[in-house]
Amino acid sequence: MTLVQLRHLISLAESGSFSKSAQAMCITQPAFSRSIRALEDELGAPLFDRIGRRSELTPLGRDVVVRAGQLVLEAGELRDSARRMHEGQGGAIRIGMGSGPGAMLMTPLLMHMAKHHPKVRVTVARGATELLTQALRARTLDALVVDARSLVPGVDLEIDTFCEMRGVFMCRKGHPLARKRSAIRFDALKPYPIASTPLSDEVARSLVEAYGPDAHPAQCVTLQCEELASLVDVARSSDAVLLAIRAAAPDLVELKLQSAHLRVARFGLVTLRRRTQAPGLAIVRELMRQLMHD
Repeated sequence: MTLVQLRHLISLAESGSFSKSAQAMCITQPAFSRSIRALEDELGAPLFDRIGRRSELTPLGRDVVVRAGQLVLEAGELRDSARRMHEGQGGAIRIGMGSGPGAMLMTPLLMHMAKHHPKVRVTVARGATELLTQALRARTLDALVVDARSLVPGVDLEIDTFCEMRGVFMCRKGHPLARKRSAIRFDALKPYPIASTPLSDEVARSLVEAYGPDAHPAQCVTLQCEELASLVDVARSSDAVLLAIRAAAPDLVELKLQSAHLRVARFGLVTLRRRTQAPGLAIVRELMRQLMHD
């Protein structure tokens, strides 16, 4: 039993004529007759009584044509739903975001979807990269936007790296360190709280290479949490020094240290390899290209 056969059944029920229905379906009358006969053979009983030149539904035919109409309608709705999903006008996107991407991308993504794709259901999950990766593998998330340096590689993970962003030490305007005109040594930061999100081992090594053993996050970071936005607020209203990507807090003052700038983040979109991706991820990719750069 196929949708084509059901459409033939509905057409014949409406017209009562094999020739008219065959013409409406754009097939030959013998082919149309074979389609109806095959359906009757599968159901094991006639669906039409041939009365003269007109075909009328049998009691079974009346029941079948009603249910066939529902199936054809639902199939059409399913096709339209798939089309809307591919056009970004329906479906769902479930995204996990790390602290840095969450600070830069979450609000713009929700605003963009509300304005331009109001029928798409958007779910954003926040948390540590390890927990988000577990959710991706459990299929409760469609993709992650995280720092690729904090991600444990896996053969099942596909990573599209979009950008590497500059990491700096920042403080509020009016901070004692902000008044320094020349480059400062890392030791000048020690009297103040240092805030950051959890940093990868690679970033920790680069800090030690640039500023010495005292710059290891385990030694120098006193304020740590996953929510970068909260740390930015702390730095705005206290003497805390924030270590983060520069673009996360454009209003803070960048401190000039006696070393090259750190490359703290390499943000990427992570999906499961060999899995069909949610159509709405194209929107996320485009926003990443637009927003996640220094």
